[in-house]
Amino acid sequence: MKEYDIAIIGGGPAGIMAAIAASQNSSNVILLEKNSQLGRKLLLTGGGRCNITNSKPIKQLLTFFNNKNFLKHSFYSFTNEDLLALFDFDFVEEDDNRIFPESGKSRDVLDGLTELLEDVSITYNFEVKTITEGFIINDEIKAEKIIIATGGVTYPQTGCNISNYSLTSHPITDIKYGLTPLITKRDLSDIAGVTLYDVIISYKKSKVRGNVLFSHVGLTGPGIINLSNEISRDITYSLLENEPDLDLEIAIDLCPEFSRENLKEKFTKDFQAKGKTHLKNYLKLFLTNSFINFFLDEIGIEKDIILSQINKKSKNKLIENLKRFTFKITGFNSKLAKITIGGVDLDYINPKTMESTLTPGLYFAGEVLDAHGPTGGYNLKIAFSTGYLAGISASEK
Repeated sequence: MKEYDIAIIGGGPAGIMAAIAASQNSSNVILLEKNSQLGRKLLLTGGGRCNITNSKPIKQLLTFFNNKNFLKHSFYSFTNEDLLALFDFDFVEEDDNRIFPESGKSRDVLDGLTELLEDVSITYNFEVKTITEGFIINDEIKAEKIIIATGGVTYPQTGCNISNYSLTSHPITDIKYGLTPLITKRDLSDIAGVTLYDVIISYKKSKVRGNVLFSHVGLTGPGIINLSNEISRDITYSLLENEPDLDLEIAIDLCPEFSRENLKEKFTKDFQAKGKTHLKNYLKLFLTNSFINFFLDEIGIEKDIILSQINKKSKNKLIENLKRFTFKITGFNSKLAKITIGGVDLDYINPKTMESTLTPGLYFAGEVLDAHGPTGGYNLKIAFSTGYLAGISASEK
Protein backbone atom coordinates (compact mmCIF):
# COMPACT_ATOMS: atom_id res chain seq x y z
CA MET A 1 0.00 0.00 0.00
CA LYS A 2 1.41 3.37 -1.03
CA GLU A 3 1.55 6.05 1.65
CA TYR A 4 1.32 9.83 1.22
CA ASP A 5 1.26 12.88 3.42
CA ILE A 6 -1.75 14.29 1.59
CA ALA A 7 -4.19 12.77 -0.89
CA ILE A 8 -6.39 15.12 -2.87
CA ILE A 9 -9.50 13.65 -4.46
CA GLY A 10 -10.68 15.48 -7.56
CA GLY A 11 -8.63 17.22 -10.24
CA GLY A 12 -10.83 20.22 -10.91
CA PRO A 13 -9.96 23.86 -10.09
CA ALA A 14 -10.17 23.38 -6.31
CA GLY A 15 -8.26 20.09 -6.32
CA ILE A 16 -5.53 21.39 -8.61
CA MET A 17 -5.06 24.49 -6.48
CA ALA A 18 -5.05 22.41 -3.29
CA ALA A 19 -2.32 20.23 -4.78
CA ILE A 20 -0.25 23.26 -5.85
CA ALA A 21 -0.52 24.76 -2.36
CA ALA A 22 0.15 21.49 -0.51
CA SER A 23 3.26 20.78 -2.58
CA GLN A 24 4.82 24.01 -1.29
CA ASN A 25 5.35 22.34 2.09
CA SER A 26 5.26 18.64 1.24
CA SER A 27 6.96 16.54 -1.41
CA ASN A 28 4.64 13.61 -0.80
CA VAL A 29 1.31 14.69 -2.27
CA ILE A 30 -0.93 12.69 -4.60
CA LEU A 31 -3.78 14.00 -6.74
CA LEU A 32 -6.42 11.41 -7.67
CA GLU A 33 -8.51 12.11 -10.77
CA LYS A 34 -11.41 10.00 -12.06
CA ASN A 35 -10.93 11.12 -15.68
CA SER A 36 -8.02 10.67 -18.07
CA GLN A 37 -7.17 14.38 -17.73
CA LEU A 38 -7.43 17.18 -15.21
CA GLY A 39 -9.79 20.16 -15.28
CA ARG A 40 -12.47 18.96 -17.69
CA LYS A 41 -15.06 21.28 -16.19
CA LEU A 42 -12.58 24.15 -16.07
CA LEU A 43 -12.25 23.87 -19.86
CA LEU A 44 -16.01 24.46 -20.19
CA THR A 45 -16.23 27.55 -18.00
CA GLY A 46 -16.97 30.94 -19.50
CA GLY A 47 -18.06 29.34 -22.76
CA GLY A 48 -14.62 27.79 -23.14
CA ARG A 49 -12.89 31.10 -22.39
CA CYS A 50 -12.56 30.56 -18.61
CA ASN A 51 -13.95 33.43 -16.57
CA ILE A 52 -11.25 32.74 -14.02
CA THR A 53 -12.37 35.21 -11.33
CA ASN A 54 -14.06 38.53 -10.64
CA SER A 55 -11.89 41.54 -9.92
CA LYS A 56 -14.15 43.38 -7.49
CA PRO A 57 -12.42 44.29 -4.20
CA ILE A 58 -12.77 41.46 -1.69
CA LYS A 59 -15.04 43.41 0.65
CA GLN A 60 -17.44 44.11 -2.21
CA LEU A 61 -17.03 40.63 -3.68
CA LEU A 62 -18.12 39.01 -0.44
CA THR A 63 -21.50 40.80 -0.55
CA PHE A 64 -22.49 38.54 -3.46
CA PHE A 65 -22.38 35.40 -1.29
CA ASN A 66 -24.86 34.17 1.32
CA ASN A 67 -22.01 32.60 3.27
CA LYS A 68 -19.63 35.54 3.14
CA ASN A 69 -18.43 35.08 6.73
CA PHE A 70 -17.30 31.55 5.92
CA LEU A 71 -15.54 32.57 2.69
CA LYS A 72 -13.86 35.69 4.04
CA HIS A 73 -10.69 34.05 5.36
CA SER A 74 -10.04 32.00 2.22
CA PHE A 75 -10.58 35.04 -0.04
CA TYR A 76 -8.03 37.07 1.90
CA SER A 77 -5.63 34.10 2.16
CA PHE A 78 -5.53 33.68 -1.60
CA THR A 79 -6.42 36.83 -3.51
CA ASN A 80 -7.02 37.53 -7.17
CA GLU A 81 -3.53 39.00 -7.34
CA ASP A 82 -2.10 35.75 -5.95
CA LEU A 83 -4.06 33.73 -8.49
CA LEU A 84 -3.16 35.73 -11.59
CA ALA A 85 0.50 35.89 -10.55
CA LEU A 86 0.73 32.13 -11.09
CA PHE A 87 0.50 32.55 -14.86
CA ASP A 88 3.05 33.84 -17.36
CA PHE A 89 0.43 35.36 -19.68
CA ASP A 90 -1.92 38.33 -19.48
CA PHE A 91 -5.58 38.61 -18.57
CA VAL A 92 -8.28 41.05 -19.66
CA GLU A 93 -11.20 42.50 -17.73
CA GLU A 94 -14.65 42.60 -19.30
CA ASP A 95 -18.03 43.90 -18.14
CA ASP A 96 -19.01 43.32 -14.51
CA ASN A 97 -15.35 42.88 -13.55
CA ARG A 98 -15.09 39.46 -15.20
CA ILE A 99 -11.50 38.31 -15.79
CA PHE A 100 -10.51 36.15 -18.79
CA PRO A 101 -7.16 35.04 -20.23
CA GLU A 102 -6.18 37.43 -23.00
CA SER A 103 -6.06 34.52 -25.43
CA GLY A 104 -9.71 33.69 -24.72
CA LYS A 105 -8.74 30.03 -24.21
CA SER A 106 -9.50 28.09 -21.04
CA ARG A 107 -6.89 25.56 -22.15
CA ASP A 108 -4.18 28.15 -21.43
CA VAL A 109 -5.40 28.44 -17.83
CA LEU A 110 -5.45 24.68 -17.35
CA ASP A 111 -2.00 24.26 -18.90
CA GLY A 112 -0.63 27.03 -16.70
CA LEU A 113 -1.96 25.36 -13.57
CA THR A 114 -0.80 21.90 -14.64
CA GLU A 115 2.76 23.16 -15.04
CA LEU A 116 2.75 23.97 -11.32
CA LEU A 117 2.07 20.35 -10.38
CA GLU A 118 5.57 19.08 -11.16
CA ASP A 119 6.14 18.04 -7.52
CA VAL A 120 2.77 16.27 -7.23
CA SER A 121 2.08 12.62 -8.04
CA ILE A 122 -0.99 12.40 -10.27
CA THR A 123 -3.03 9.25 -10.84
CA TYR A 124 -5.59 9.37 -13.64
CA ASN A 125 -8.61 7.12 -14.22
CA PHE A 126 -8.77 6.55 -10.48
CA GLU A 127 -12.29 6.51 -9.07
CA VAL A 128 -12.38 6.74 -5.30
CA LYS A 129 -15.06 4.36 -4.05
CA THR A 130 -14.19 4.00 -0.39
CA ILE A 131 -12.34 5.93 2.27
CA THR A 132 -12.00 3.81 5.40
CA GLU A 133 -10.64 4.48 8.86
CA GLY A 134 -7.10 5.79 8.84
CA PHE A 135 -7.70 7.48 5.48
CA ILE A 136 -7.25 4.36 3.41
CA ILE A 137 -8.51 4.88 -0.13
CA ASN A 138 -9.84 1.89 -2.12
CA ASP A 139 -7.61 -0.34 0.04
CA GLU A 140 -4.73 0.91 -2.13
CA ILE A 141 -3.56 4.25 -0.77
CA LYS A 142 -3.04 5.49 2.76
CA ALA A 143 -2.77 9.20 3.54
CA GLU A 144 -2.17 11.16 6.72
CA LYS A 145 -4.58 13.80 5.46
CA ILE A 146 -7.22 13.95 2.75
CA ILE A 147 -8.71 16.86 0.81
CA ILE A 148 -12.08 16.22 -0.83
CA ALA A 149 -12.51 18.38 -3.96
CA THR A 150 -14.92 16.24 -5.96
CA GLY A 151 -17.20 19.04 -7.16
CA GLY A 152 -20.99 19.00 -7.29
CA VAL A 153 -23.56 17.26 -9.48
CA THR A 154 -23.47 19.40 -12.62
CA TYR A 155 -21.78 18.32 -15.88
CA PRO A 156 -21.63 14.61 -14.93
CA GLN A 157 -19.47 13.97 -18.01
CA THR A 158 -16.67 15.76 -16.15
CA GLY A 159 -16.71 13.28 -13.28
CA CYS A 160 -19.16 15.04 -10.95
CA ASN A 161 -21.55 12.58 -9.35
CA ILE A 162 -23.97 12.68 -6.44
CA SER A 163 -22.33 9.54 -5.03
CA ASN A 164 -19.25 11.64 -4.22
CA TYR A 165 -21.12 13.14 -1.26
CA SER A 166 -21.18 9.74 0.44
CA LEU A 167 -17.40 9.27 0.46
CA THR A 168 -17.40 10.48 4.06
CA SER A 169 -20.05 10.57 6.77
CA HIS A 170 -19.86 14.35 6.92
CA PRO A 171 -23.24 16.18 7.16
CA ILE A 172 -24.59 17.30 3.77
CA THR A 173 -27.19 20.00 3.13
CA ASP A 174 -29.86 19.69 0.41
CA ILE A 175 -28.26 19.30 -3.02
CA LYS A 176 -29.87 21.50 -5.69
CA TYR A 177 -29.30 22.84 -9.19
CA GLY A 178 -27.76 26.31 -9.51
CA LEU A 179 -27.21 28.83 -12.31
CA THR A 180 -29.72 26.98 -14.45
CA PRO A 181 -31.78 27.96 -17.53
CA LEU A 182 -35.53 27.74 -16.96
CA ILE A 183 -38.08 25.74 -18.94
CA THR A 184 -41.27 27.65 -19.75
CA LYS A 185 -44.80 26.41 -20.26
CA ARG A 186 -45.06 28.77 -23.23
CA ASP A 187 -43.51 27.67 -26.54
CA LEU A 188 -40.73 30.14 -27.36
CA SER A 189 -39.43 28.54 -30.56
CA ASP A 190 -40.46 31.53 -32.69
CA ILE A 191 -38.21 33.90 -30.75
CA ALA A 192 -35.34 31.54 -29.93
CA GLY A 193 -32.11 33.52 -30.07
CA VAL A 194 -33.71 36.87 -29.21
CA THR A 195 -32.15 38.78 -26.29
CA LEU A 196 -33.74 41.28 -23.91
CA TYR A 197 -31.05 43.62 -22.62
CA ASP A 198 -30.74 45.01 -19.09
CA VAL A 199 -34.17 44.03 -17.80
CA ILE A 200 -35.27 43.20 -14.25
CA ILE A 201 -36.49 39.66 -13.59
CA SER A 202 -38.51 38.95 -10.45
CA TYR A 203 -39.51 35.89 -8.47
CA LYS A 204 -41.46 36.60 -5.30
CA LYS A 205 -39.32 39.19 -3.46
CA SER A 206 -36.14 38.40 -5.40
CA LYS A 207 -35.06 40.69 -8.24
CA VAL A 208 -32.13 40.32 -10.63
CA ARG A 209 -31.04 42.77 -13.32
CA GLY A 210 -29.42 41.46 -16.49
CA ASN A 211 -29.93 40.08 -19.98
CA VAL A 212 -32.51 37.44 -20.88
CA LEU A 213 -32.02 35.10 -23.83
CA PHE A 214 -34.88 33.07 -25.32
CA SER A 215 -34.16 29.45 -26.22
CA HIS A 216 -36.28 26.77 -27.87
CA VAL A 217 -37.33 25.40 -24.50
CA GLY A 218 -37.34 28.46 -22.27
CA LEU A 219 -35.26 31.25 -20.82
CA THR A 220 -31.55 31.64 -20.21
CA GLY A 221 -28.95 34.43 -20.12
CA PRO A 222 -27.14 35.92 -17.10
CA GLY A 223 -30.26 37.46 -15.54
CA ILE A 224 -32.21 34.21 -15.68
CA ILE A 225 -29.49 31.89 -14.46
CA ASN A 226 -28.74 34.19 -11.52
CA LEU A 227 -32.43 34.28 -10.62
CA SER A 228 -32.51 30.47 -10.81
CA ASN A 229 -30.36 30.38 -7.65
CA GLU A 230 -33.08 32.27 -5.78
CA ILE A 231 -35.75 29.91 -7.12
CA SER A 232 -33.76 26.79 -6.32
CA ARG A 233 -33.04 27.92 -2.76
CA ASP A 234 -36.72 28.77 -2.23
CA ILE A 235 -38.07 25.37 -3.30
CA THR A 236 -37.92 22.39 -0.97
CA TYR A 237 -36.12 19.50 -2.65
CA SER A 238 -32.84 17.64 -2.64
CA LEU A 239 -31.25 15.73 -5.50
CA LEU A 240 -30.16 13.19 -2.90
CA GLU A 241 -33.83 12.17 -2.88
CA ASN A 242 -35.74 13.54 -5.88
CA GLU A 243 -35.84 15.86 -8.90
CA PRO A 244 -37.62 19.20 -8.38
CA ASP A 245 -41.14 19.83 -9.64
CA LEU A 246 -41.70 23.45 -10.71
CA ASP A 247 -44.97 25.29 -11.12
CA LEU A 248 -44.28 28.97 -10.61
CA GLU A 249 -44.30 32.38 -12.23
CA ILE A 250 -41.58 34.92 -12.91
CA ALA A 251 -42.06 38.46 -14.19
CA ILE A 252 -39.86 40.64 -16.37
CA ASP A 253 -39.79 44.42 -16.18
CA LEU A 254 -39.08 45.22 -19.82
CA CYS A 255 -38.63 48.96 -19.16
CA PRO A 256 -36.83 49.31 -15.82
CA GLU A 257 -35.84 52.90 -16.61
CA PHE A 258 -39.52 53.95 -16.64
CA SER A 259 -42.03 53.79 -13.81
CA ARG A 260 -45.66 53.02 -14.57
CA GLU A 261 -46.46 56.69 -14.06
CA ASN A 262 -43.64 57.72 -16.43
CA LEU A 263 -45.01 55.39 -19.09
CA LYS A 264 -48.55 56.68 -18.62
CA GLU A 265 -47.39 60.27 -19.07
CA LYS A 266 -45.24 59.40 -22.09
CA PHE A 267 -48.01 57.41 -23.75
CA THR A 268 -50.51 60.23 -23.24
CA LYS A 269 -48.13 62.71 -24.86
CA ASP A 270 -46.82 60.47 -27.66
CA PHE A 271 -50.14 58.93 -28.65
CA GLN A 272 -51.39 62.44 -29.41
CA ALA A 273 -48.24 63.77 -31.06
CA LYS A 274 -47.51 60.61 -33.08
CA GLY A 275 -51.05 59.39 -33.64
CA LYS A 276 -50.42 57.95 -37.12
CA THR A 277 -47.45 55.82 -35.98
CA HIS A 278 -48.04 52.06 -35.92
CA LEU A 279 -47.78 50.56 -32.45
CA LYS A 280 -45.22 47.94 -33.51
CA ASN A 281 -42.92 50.72 -34.72
CA TYR A 282 -43.47 52.89 -31.66
CA LEU A 283 -42.53 50.05 -29.31
CA LYS A 284 -39.01 50.02 -30.79
CA LEU A 285 -38.38 52.80 -28.25
CA PHE A 286 -38.75 50.23 -25.48
CA LEU A 287 -38.27 46.71 -26.80
CA THR A 288 -35.90 44.62 -28.90
CA ASN A 289 -37.32 44.80 -32.43
CA SER A 290 -37.50 41.01 -32.90
CA PHE A 291 -39.48 40.65 -29.65
CA ILE A 292 -42.26 43.15 -30.44
CA ASN A 293 -44.59 40.94 -32.50
CA PHE A 294 -44.39 38.15 -29.92
CA PHE A 295 -45.10 40.62 -27.12
CA LEU A 296 -48.18 42.07 -28.81
CA ASP A 297 -49.53 38.65 -29.78
CA GLU A 298 -49.19 37.47 -26.20
CA ILE A 299 -51.07 40.42 -24.70
CA GLY A 300 -53.69 40.44 -27.44
CA ILE A 301 -53.16 43.85 -29.03
CA GLU A 302 -53.15 44.37 -32.80
CA LYS A 303 -49.61 45.09 -33.96
CA ASP A 304 -50.63 47.27 -36.93
CA ILE A 305 -52.95 49.55 -34.99
CA ILE A 306 -51.95 53.23 -34.98
CA LEU A 307 -51.43 55.06 -31.71
CA SER A 308 -54.45 57.36 -32.04
CA GLN A 309 -56.77 54.33 -32.18
CA ILE A 310 -55.54 52.72 -28.95
CA ASN A 311 -58.15 52.94 -26.22
CA LYS A 312 -57.56 53.41 -22.49
CA LYS A 313 -57.94 49.70 -21.70
CA SER A 314 -55.29 48.71 -24.26
CA LYS A 315 -52.99 51.48 -23.10
CA ASN A 316 -53.21 50.24 -19.52
CA LYS A 317 -52.57 46.68 -20.72
CA LEU A 318 -49.45 47.87 -22.55
CA ILE A 319 -48.14 49.62 -19.46
CA GLU A 320 -48.87 46.67 -17.19
CA ASN A 321 -47.12 44.17 -19.46
CA LEU A 322 -44.14 46.40 -20.19
CA LYS A 323 -43.59 46.55 -16.44
CA ARG A 324 -44.63 42.99 -15.63
CA PHE A 325 -44.47 40.47 -18.49
CA THR A 326 -44.93 37.03 -16.95
CA PHE A 327 -43.83 33.49 -17.76
CA LYS A 328 -44.97 30.22 -16.23
CA ILE A 329 -41.95 28.09 -15.31
CA THR A 330 -42.29 24.32 -15.36
CA GLY A 331 -38.74 23.17 -14.69
CA PHE A 332 -35.00 23.68 -14.55
CA ASN A 333 -33.04 22.89 -17.71
CA SER A 334 -30.84 20.77 -15.47
CA LYS A 335 -28.54 19.49 -18.22
CA LEU A 336 -27.20 23.04 -18.51
CA ALA A 337 -26.91 23.77 -14.77
CA LYS A 338 -23.53 25.42 -14.16
CA ILE A 339 -23.12 24.89 -10.41
CA THR A 340 -24.48 22.96 -7.45
CA ILE A 341 -26.30 24.61 -4.56
CA GLY A 342 -25.78 22.80 -1.27
CA GLY A 343 -23.09 20.38 -0.22
CA VAL A 344 -20.85 19.76 2.78
CA ASP A 345 -22.40 21.59 5.74
CA LEU A 346 -20.26 24.62 6.56
CA ASP A 347 -21.26 24.46 10.23
CA TYR A 348 -18.77 21.62 10.57
CA ILE A 349 -15.87 23.17 8.63
CA ASN A 350 -13.23 25.47 10.08
CA PRO A 351 -13.26 28.49 7.72
CA LYS A 352 -9.66 29.33 8.62
CA THR A 353 -8.32 25.97 7.43
CA MET A 354 -11.12 24.15 5.51
CA GLU A 355 -10.64 21.24 7.93
CA SER A 356 -13.57 19.25 9.25
CA THR A 357 -14.34 19.96 12.90
CA LEU A 358 -15.65 16.38 13.17
CA THR A 359 -12.76 14.47 11.57
CA PRO A 360 -9.23 15.84 12.07
CA GLY A 361 -7.13 15.58 8.92
CA LEU A 362 -10.14 15.72 6.59
CA TYR A 363 -10.45 18.86 4.44
CA PHE A 364 -12.94 20.06 1.81
CA ALA A 365 -12.62 22.57 -1.02
CA GLY A 366 -14.56 23.95 -3.97
CA GLU A 367 -18.01 23.10 -5.21
CA VAL A 368 -18.44 20.14 -2.86
CA LEU A 369 -18.92 22.74 -0.13
CA ASP A 370 -22.28 24.41 0.54
CA ALA A 371 -20.98 27.67 -0.93
CA HIS A 372 -21.93 29.28 -4.23
CA GLY A 373 -22.30 32.61 -5.97
CA PRO A 374 -23.76 34.20 -9.11
CA THR A 375 -22.36 33.87 -12.61
CA GLY A 376 -19.35 36.03 -13.45
CA GLY A 377 -16.23 34.38 -12.02
CA TYR A 378 -17.54 34.14 -8.47
CA ASN A 379 -17.67 30.35 -8.26
CA LEU A 380 -14.16 29.81 -9.61
CA LYS A 381 -13.07 32.34 -7.01
CA ILE A 382 -14.50 30.02 -4.34
CA ALA A 383 -12.79 27.01 -5.89
CA PHE A 384 -9.33 28.55 -6.12
CA SER A 385 -9.37 30.28 -2.72
CA THR A 386 -10.79 27.38 -0.70
CA GLY A 387 -8.55 24.96 -2.60
CA TYR A 388 -5.46 26.96 -1.77
CA LEU A 389 -6.44 27.32 1.89
CA ALA A 390 -7.16 23.61 2.24
CA GLY A 391 -3.87 22.67 0.59
CA ILE A 392 -1.68 25.04 2.56
CA SER A 393 -3.43 24.17 5.83
CA ALA A 394 -3.17 20.42 5.30
CA SER A 395 0.54 20.69 4.51
CA GLU A 396 1.45 22.64 7.62
CA LYS A 397 3.32 20.47 10.08
